[in-house]
Amino acid sequence: MILRIDRLQTEMPPPSTPDPKGAAAVQELMGGKYGEMSTLMNYTFQSFNFRNRQGARPFYDLIANIAAEEYGHIELVGTTIATMLTGAELSDAKDDAGNFQHFIAGGKGVLPQDSQGKPWSGDYVTSTGDLIEDLVHNFFLETGARNNKLKVYQMVDHPAARALTGYLLVRGGVHQVAYARAVENLTGANLMKLFPSPRIPTDKIPECQPHIAKGEHLKLYRFSPKDYQEIVAVFNGPHPETGEDLQVVDRAPEGFPPHDLPEQEDVFAPSYAPEEIAEIAMKLRKAAGLPDEPMGEVASTGRFEKIKERMTS
Repeated sequence: MILRIDRLQTEMPPPSTPDPKGAAAVQELMGGKYGEMSTLMNYTFQSFNFRNRQGARPFYDLIANIAAEEYGHIELVGTTIATMLTGAELSDAKDDAGNFQHFIAGGKGVLPQDSQGKPWSGDYVTSTGDLIEDLVHNFFLETGARNNKLKVYQMVDHPAARALTGYLLVRGGVHQVAYARAVENLTGANLMKLFPSPRIPTDKIPECQPHIAKGEHLKLYRFSPKDYQEIVAVFNGPHPETGEDLQVVDRAPEGFPPHDLPEQEDVFAPSYAPEEIAEIAMKLRKAAGLPDEPMGEVASTGRFEKIKERMTS
């Protein structure tokens, strides 16, 4: 089971100038062969199929735990694409400047596709049941994923895309090191020395530097209240590039609330009359005996406050 905490793993910028063409490129990081859907589903199916879990811990713990983090990564990519499409005009999709389906099928939001609009495929999943084969595959999957993130970073200069790729380059590096350490413990082969790829100088990328300064390149978070505690037996020792000590953080990151993206009435998101939906929601809350203030925070609440003021005036 997945315990979902309604926070983004890193803070994202609010909508600014729309960039439909850039959003189409960022789709590769969602539904491409090396996108976040692929990393999520590879590790998820490997964890489903893992046999002799108790006997082969901590390797099961490592794969299952990283799968949980990848769920948060697809959320970040989705948030980025929706942010980049906020305020875009329908005409912006013309002349090969974007993806028509973002407007027609996605409500100016993310879709399970690559940068060419091709749907994500389960053929991208490798789950052989052989632990060493799967771990080696995972190392190279993270290698390809980081290469693609760097390419998108260079292609797209929108603030949301840069924030996304800066963060994921650092966190993908952690996963790459984790799988390399797992293979080294099983076989003695040091993948980081045998295949020093990709050569991505994350410390020179401005959007990576704040995360590195906080030690995010060294930390493997534990995404469960009680489980996956044995990952410390694999994820330890010096970082292969910096020599700093690897760390297991015994909790999930605190995270950040997402921005409440404004309605986009031209694509009926969430409706051609968003005020009506908001008023119905307010009435339902009152009828259920809920307090005037929202219970918890799933996003910024500026719009909620405006509606409440109008209904009570």
